[in-house]
Amino acid sequence: MPESLTNSLAATQAWETLLDLPASGPRHVALASALRAAIRSGRLPTGAALPPSRALAPVLGCSRWVVTQAYAQLATEGYVTGRTGSATRVRWSPGAGPAPPVGEAGPVRPRFDLAPGLPDLRAFPRRQWADALARAAAGADLGHLPAAGLPELRAVLAEYLVRSRGAVAEASSVVVCGGIRDAVGRLARGLVAAGHREVAVEDPGWGALRSVVAAAGLRVRPVPVDGDGLRVAELPPGVRVVLCSPAHQFPTGVVLSPARRAALIDWARAVDGLVVEDEYDSEFRYDRKPVGCLQGLDPSRVVLAGSAHKTLAPAVGVGWAVVPARWRTAVEAGAGPPAIDQAAFASFVAAGRYDRHLHRVRQRYRARRDLLLAALAAGRPGATTQGVSAGLHVVCSWPGLDETAVAAAARAAGVDVMTLADYRVRPGPPGLVLGYGNISDAAVPGAVAVLTAVNRLAEGWEPGLSSP
Repeated sequence: MPESLTNSLAATQAWETLLDLPASGPRHVALASALRAAIRSGRLPTGAALPPSRALAPVLGCSRWVVTQAYAQLATEGYVTGRTGSATRVRWSPGAGPAPPVGEAGPVRPRFDLAPGLPDLRAFPRRQWADALARAAAGADLGHLPAAGLPELRAVLAEYLVRSRGAVAEASSVVVCGGIRDAVGRLARGLVAAGHREVAVEDPGWGALRSVVAAAGLRVRPVPVDGDGLRVAELPPGVRVVLCSPAHQFPTGVVLSPARRAALIDWARAVDGLVVEDEYDSEFRYDRKPVGCLQGLDPSRVVLAGSAHKTLAPAVGVGWAVVPARWRTAVEAGAGPPAIDQAAFASFVAAGRYDRHLHRVRQRYRARRDLLLAALAAGRPGATTQGVSAGLHVVCSWPGLDETAVAAAARAAGVDVMTLADYRVRPGPPGLVLGYGNISDAAVPGAVAVLTAVNRLAEGWEPGLSSP
């Protein structure tokens, strides 16, 4: 054991008096606050080693998880740092000024990106997109756009969605927007204006959409998801709007079963309701052709929302919604993407470049998913995954998984990862949500090796760990 760590262990008993822990509030928050105050006051000088969690936890009468969470928070804020084989040490000093708040100076970029949400940005067709932008700039109408978007893009999107997703769409039913969140936000405001007060959402589900509808003034009513998708029979009485992702539920990865698809449409008809269908990554199905969209079963009861955020990149900023006539005015009430971007995307799709790009990256993601599953099987025997072979993420779990502790340890070790708890409204079984969209093939084994290592060391993990 290094001498610095030995000295830190010997001095552990003094920490109970060094730290002024509040009696109320979450223990990990209180410990992080006390450590931060001790660092900023100079009681813990730059270079001072913090005790290992296994030594400090019993002294403070708390769990090791409390200590590791507090250390991880301080590491994120820039107050402490660590590396393999060495103690976690104070890095901040009064002369250096305050440590930058999270998000202000930007967090440290992780070594391995296993967080869901991004496609492979290295695969973005930059030259083809630049060509499309150049042609659009040369020929686009630079005046004001119609509220629903550029007519040629609406026509191209309608043709694409009919052909690829089995939608019932024509140019007049398509509204161009900035993305799925933008479309849902516009619709939510229209729903409130029409007298709706509640909306049902999948639990677990994408928290961004919950936030969008809540900001519009709608009460969020969570509905459980199981292996067949949304539990339609548990939709709350009085609710007439539901948000769901039937083709590939996020984050569980399940597909809404045929029986439940029919039940959901029957429910919407019975209550004079509306289904908002989130098509966030439906183009990526690897074991068979993608499931047709729910909107095709009843276009008068379903809003189909999609975007290029997961297929190309968030920077493209183009989304769309196929909207029943009753709600079209509400969804048109917003500012869409710039005319040049809309024209560029229209030509990109019409020329077949969008389809070719999807075909190419679909093969890439399938191979990477297989690589990730193989690495998990080798590094973590007993691990299981759920959901179909699709999308840009998998959910994995194993007996005894402490998702919060493992995720905190992994983040401090340089692996960006999310848990099922991050997407839940109500408690449920644990799981790690591993995105493989924006990680390179070569980095997958190393990322899984770190996850395996921090799981083995979760009981005695130190935040300085940076490699297995």
